[in-house]
Amino acid sequence: MAIDRVSPTLRPPGRPAMRMAWLDLGFLHWEVEAAALRPLVPDALEIDTFEGRAFVGLVPFTMRGVRPAWAPPLPWLSRFHEVNVRTYVHRQGRDPGVWFLCLEAANPVAVVIARTFWKLPYHFARMRLTREGTAIRYSSDRRWPGPHPAACALRYEPRGPASPAVVGTLEHFLVERYVLYAFARKTLFAGRVHHAAYPLQAANVDGVAESLVAACGIERPVSAPLVHYARGVEVDVFALQRAP
Repeated sequence: MAIDRVSPTLRPPGRPAMRMAWLDLGFLHWEVEAAALRPLVPDALEIDTFEGRAFVGLVPFTMRGVRPAWAPPLPWLSRFHEVNVRTYVHRQGRDPGVWFLCLEAANPVAVVIARTFWKLPYHFARMRLTREGTAIRYSSDRRWPGPHPAACALRYEPRGPASPAVVGTLEHFLVERYVLYAFARKTLFAGRVHHAAYPLQAANVDGVAESLVAACGIERPVSAPLVHYARGVEVDVFALQRAP
C-alpha cells in the first residue's frame, strides 16, 4: 500500500505549542544504503524510501521569531542559526516523517530547552551565515556535547523559479515533512509541524566540507549532493505526544 504523504501536510487540530519562521533553507541530500541507517533509528520506525532509495540530508537554515505560541519573541533567544542531519522514516506505512540524527544550534539556551523538553539530540555550535549576492555562505562548528569533530562549511545559491514540490516527486519526498520523531526512556514520541508548502528552488552548492554526517555514524558518499533551496516559511509547532 502506498504511504499517504498528503494528510500529514494538513493542519492538525488543537493549538500549537511554538511559533517560528525557518529562513534561507538549504537542503543537501545524498543517497545511502538503508542498512547503514537501520542501527541509528529506533526499531519502532521503518526507514522511508523513494523507489527503494534511502537518503540522508544536511539542512542549514536560520530560525527567527522562536517563541511559545502565547508569548512574544525574545531578542536573546528567538533568532539563531541551525543545521541538522536527518533521514526519513514512517510507522508501519503511516505518518511519514523525520528522524534527526543530530541538530546543531547557535543558541545554548535553545539547545538545553530542546534537549530537555523536545527530546532531540541538539548540540551547541559556533555558527556563521554571510550573504554573497544571492548566495549564502554557512559554517558550523560543534562546541558541546560531543562527539567531535562535527562541523560543516558550504556555500549554496538558489537558481530558477520557486514553486511547491509536486506530490509523488523525489523533491516532495525529501522536503515536505510534517512529523518529527523522538525517542527517550524506551518511549517513542511524535510531534507535528505545520506550514505552507516550501517555495522550493533548485540550487548550486560548492565548497562542501563537513564532518557532521560522519559524527552521526554514516559514511557519506563522495558524490555531489542533490541540492534545493527555500526562502522561508512561517511554522507552527505542536507539542510532542507519546506515539501509540
